[in-house]
Amino acid sequence: MFYNVTVSFHADYIEVNGDKIEIGVMSRPHKGKANSEIIKKIAKYFDVPRSNIMIVSGEKSRNKIIKVTRQIG
Repeated sequence: MFYNVTVSFHADYIEVNGDKIEIGVMSRPHKGKANSEIIKKIAKYFDVPRSNIMIVSGEKSRNKIIKVTRQIG
């Protein structure tokens, strides 16, 4: 499933409403650290491995599209 993600910095939260996710990260957006934290938090929220989370677009933006693949069975 694809989600539109909005990122805030200097905050620690995650809110999911339908296909929209608002997430706060404490990491700085430097050398992919914030993206790594985003992937880790979303994987934990959906209880899937980090390898099942992919940033489709917006790697260098506060607005991202992320694909979450869930295992069936």
